Amino acid sequence: MPMRSPILWSEALLNAAPKTFTSSADPTKSNAVQDSIVPRNMHDSYSEVIMPFGSDARLLEQYTNASGGIRTGKLMEHLDSLAGSIAYKHMLGPDVQTLGRIQQHGFYIVTASVDRLDMLAPLNSARDLRLSGQVIYTGKSSMEVAVKMESIGNGQPEETVLIGRFSMVCRDANTHRARAVNPLIISTPEEKSLYSLGEHMKERRKSLALRSLSRVPPSSAEAQELHSFYLQYGQNENGNGSDASVERVWMGDTHLEKCMLMFPQERNVHQKIFGGYLMRLAYELGFTNASMFTRGHVKFLSLDGISFARPVPIGCILRLTSQILHTTTSPQYPIIAHVGVKANVVDVKTGSEQTTNDFRFTWCQEHRIENQIMRKVVPKTYKEAMLWLEGKRALEVGAEIRGLRTK
Repeated sequence: MPMRSPILWSEALLNAAPKTFTSSADPTKSNAVQDSIVPRNMHDSYSEVIMPFGSDARLLEQYTNASGGIRTGKLMEHLDSLAGSIAYKHMLGPDVQTLGRIQQHGFYIVTASVDRLDMLAPLNSARDLRLSGQVIYTGKSSMEVAVKMESIGNGQPEETVLIGRFSMVCRDANTHRARAVNPLIISTPEEKSLYSLGEHMKERRKSLALRSLSRVPPSSAEAQELHSFYLQYGQNENGNGSDASVERVWMGDTHLEKCMLMFPQERNVHQKIFGGYLMRLAYELGFTNASMFTRGHVKFLSLDGISFARPVPIGCILRLTSQILHTTTSPQYPIIAHVGVKANVVDVKTGSEQTTNDFRFTWCQEHRIENQIMRKVVPKTYKEAMLWLEGKRALEVGAEIRGLRTK
């Protein structure tokens, strides 16, 4: 079920023309539709896509990056499309094959957030790749979609290479208010565990929102660590204290940005810019910044979160701004970089900007380069200090997930 728009852009423009309505939508009709919502089995929404990289050289060529690996950003496009398809399949039923026109269904689904995408194993271009997922939890108007990527075929055991979670919300097509979604039928212990996981993720998201540094001050332990870091790297003229192997880099000096015009060829079924396309753009800019900062090739570890504030309209100018938010080391990786990418829509008449998306990624270097000087990003302002602490929190969560995987 493709999430790209099936209709011509010229037709979409005609449909978007102002119309005169004699009356508003009938609320009793909307309520009747919601009253008829039937529960779904968890497996009803299961969907998968096979990418035959190991058996289709021409397909692999379209996804090959400069180092001979697979372009992770393009796979993110597919994961976003898959999550949307799964959510619509849950609402419309397991037999649905095409989405058709949104107006016919009386509702539409949007991505509220992407909680995490964690890389658990390297991508193998010699094997096929299976992208799959299903709805694992439903609230009143929201759905938690779990996705994963697996290497399959080539005479080897199947291997999970990535897991992730998308949060989707349903809206009424007429009022644009929250619309009830089909509840889940839980029938097996495995499904009960998945449902509990989805419920936990939703509650955790609420807890993180309450602890957000944009709302409350850092904890005393975080404040102490930030102060110690400032004393060591933020005061001295050369910024490295007594350690000559460390180079200080001000966070403000790590900015990297690009401006792009958003064309209708990248639209989704809602006639807005496709979210998966924005994920790829943000990923590639973040990768570039991480590579330039670490001065070498980097390996993708995780997408630590995406917030969706508002849709990106077709024809707008989009400014993507990236910066390094936190750097650290681990016994496994000589340098780990947490990168933020912010997407803003620019108003060409006023020059003002509105943030549409906030992306967070983590990359690392797998091997230490000989005579390499460790570069540490250092905040200079209070706002940058809060971003530094947010990056630290995200890296701690990622390290915990990777630690559980290796146990």
